[in-house]
Amino acid sequence: MQIRSIAAVSCLLLLMAGSASADVLLIERVQAQSQLALPTQGMRMAEVEARYGAPADRLDPRGGQKRDWPTINRWVYPGFTVYFERDRVVNAVLNKAASNEIGPKPAIR
Repeated sequence: MQIRSIAAVSCLLLLMAGSASADVLLIERVQAQSQLALPTQGMRMAEVEARYGAPADRLDPRGGQKRDWPTINRWVYPGFTVYFERDRVVNAVLNKAASNEIGPKPAIR
């Protein structure tokens, strides 16, 4: 009985250690994002390209089938991805630093 309790506590501690390291990764990403000069909400596509250069990849647009569903464009840069509603920035997020990182995933093609 005591061995089972020790095993359960050990497993719990291992799980907590794994989630703590994931939390650190997310915190580090937020800190890195605040230090990076990412495109800001409302910038036009032309402004983003003038400031950051041509994107490494322009993903296929999504949405736009109805008037209420605006077209979303995604431009992928080496360190971040920019999301546009029509031609205006709605968000810019850091790309994953490593495949095992917990957090936002790179845009799907």
